[in-house]
Amino acid sequence: MVPFSILDLSPVAEGSTVSQSLESSARMARKAEEFGYKRFWLAEHHGMPGIASAATAVVIGHVGAATKSIRIGSGGVMLPNHSPLVIAEQFGTLEALFPGRVDLGLGRAPGTDMRTAQALRRNLEAGANSFPNDVVELQQLLGKPVENQAILAVPGNGSHVPIWLLGSSLYSAQLAAMLGLPYAFASHFAPDMLLDAIAIYRDRFQPSATLDKPYVMVGVMGAVAATDEEARYHFTSAQQQFVNLRRNVRGPFPRPVADMETFWSPMEKMNVEHTLRYAVVGSPETAEAKLTAFLKETQADEVIISMPIHDIEARLKSVELFAGLGNFLRVAA
Repeated sequence: MVPFSILDLSPVAEGSTVSQSLESSARMARKAEEFGYKRFWLAEHHGMPGIASAATAVVIGHVGAATKSIRIGSGGVMLPNHSPLVIAEQFGTLEALFPGRVDLGLGRAPGTDMRTAQALRRNLEAGANSFPNDVVELQQLLGKPVENQAILAVPGNGSHVPIWLLGSSLYSAQLAAMLGLPYAFASHFAPDMLLDAIAIYRDRFQPSATLDKPYVMVGVMGAVAATDEEARYHFTSAQQQFVNLRRNVRGPFPRPVADMETFWSPMEKMNVEHTLRYAVVGSPETAEAKLTAFLKETQADEVIISMPIHDIEARLKSVELFAGLGNFLRVAA
């Protein structure tokens, strides 16, 4: 059985507050733990009124305290925004609080617009270019200290928090292969290079002390409900969010609508449907068929699912129904 995990952005739903959004993330993590998901990851975004996970390590601690056994982590921390030492201290602290449960997924993008990136005191050019060196530095800071090591992450050193590389292009696939790290592709919103990136990662993978063979995680957006119609209705929130992003309209995570045709233009519809072409939306039967085809195409080792659903009760139901797809997939296998 291919493990299922969850990627959460602590969506600030229209009509709710940040406090309610963070509590919903804790509820979702508990539900994921109950139904056997492997990981619950949170993503770093900045300056977005519909996303409450900007202080990613803090929110990871929040969901860690709300759960007991599920792995928790970042999907991801945008490393060029930060000093590797600061991230080592943050995740070393999380590992001390939640031993054996913490993952550190790293991305190379800013996770925001350029003005906000500059407000983060990020050197836009140097940050991305130094990413490989920063990853190696972070590995050293989280590993066992060597004799006379000048800089120590405390907490952090000796914690050996597992590092993942995340990507939506070929760059991180090559770096993950070279460093022998597990690799997660953001196919839930950037599908175009998925198969090429996976092929490069697998072909060029170099075994390491971390990993002896390639390990690929793929992302999907998802909304599963009792019927196809209900699932499509809930998924209109995500579709609106992607249209708003392209329109540069900032706001909370929108309520679903009965008819998207009244909201988007034909060109916007084409672009969003292309971007979200791997989305798993529908009844359990429909979702099972879509997910089976996706896994057959990618041969992924793990699937991480983002469930952008406005209503928390419907979101929790989708978590439950998605977990049930594992039974279908076992039968199909």
